[in-house]
Amino acid sequence: MKTSYLYILANKRNGTLYIGVTSDLIKRVYEHKFNLSDGFAKKYQVHQLVYYEQYSDIYLAITREKQLKKWRRKWKLQLIESINPKWCDLYQDII
Repeated sequence: MKTSYLYILANKRNGTLYIGVTSDLIKRVYEHKFNLSDGFAKKYQVHQLVYYEQYSDIYLAITREKQLKKWRRKWKLQLIESINPKWCDLYQDII
């Protein structure tokens, strides 16, 4: 199966969050960064990749996305800070 990703974008530290799933993380984050698709991410300028998880099955990534979308905001912030305490944009790390 094709590799899939769950990802979280933010507009700033502790700011607006966007959670998504994709099979091409580099392309999808690029689209968000340069406002190539309309929607929530463009409207709220969530362009920084602050967290991601890799999956071997798209269904697992989708299940995780649904799980995280139900989480309290505090839990999401703690998850991000567990691997990215400075809220660095991880995009440069994946390209």
